[in-house]
Amino acid sequence: MMDSRLQPMSNDFSLAGYRSLLGAFAAHGYEVRGYEDAEPDRPHLILRHDLDMSLDAALPVAEIENELGVKSHYFVLIRTEMYNPWSAHAVRSLGRLRSLGHDIGLHLDGSLYGNDLSVIEEGARSESSILEQITGAPVRLISFHRPVQALVGKSGKLAGRRHAYEPRFVSEMGYCSDSRGAWHHGNPLSHPATRDRRALQLLTHPIWWVSGGLDGAVAKLDQFLAERTQLLRQEVAANCEPYRAALET
Repeated sequence: MMDSRLQPMSNDFSLAGYRSLLGAFAAHGYEVRGYEDAEPDRPHLILRHDLDMSLDAALPVAEIENELGVKSHYFVLIRTEMYNPWSAHAVRSLGRLRSLGHDIGLHLDGSLYGNDLSVIEEGARSESSILEQITGAPVRLISFHRPVQALVGKSGKLAGRRHAYEPRFVSEMGYCSDSRGAWHHGNPLSHPATRDRRALQLLTHPIWWVSGGLDGAVAKLDQFLAERTQLLRQEVAANCEPYRAALET
């Protein structure tokens, strides 16, 4: 019989739900570990966050983890239309993540480099260097965004760095993701690895967890886009007097 503490929860994709999820794992004896020291056959939990849409969405999640005394891994896109990691606001956000004790890694969009592994290696090396300049800290880990065939199932390091899809982290351990705003690999509390008290790599995307009260991925993305549009309007007004004057009339 399944431990009552691990009964699958409702899909409460909210900050309160995330806190409860971590609490359920802790109640079952799980210990949050990093990629470097998580052991596949132990009740270890790797917390991974891919920041596909927003850096700001990461901060409330990171605050909860800090309050609970755990550290996680946040993976940042360099080549994206969604945010500019070099902007002053983004640099402050990344600095806050680091001050809370979390690790910042590279979220590499493999689709931008084709299927030649040597080209991907050079892209990963270049992007890691840029992210290191932004954060002032070494990039030790890479996760993949839209991985091409050359990256699927890749063993060994990429650009001299470990990556989140090494067999150790997806085959020897359990793997669970909230991609597209739902548990497409099953609820993590009922995952076979969790039932067997083996290690689990838990991938979440903070964008799904910070929009409390909204149901469904589309509604959450619509809210994100509305907030993003408002921010862009403010930036345009701050940098263009005619537009600022038009808004004030």
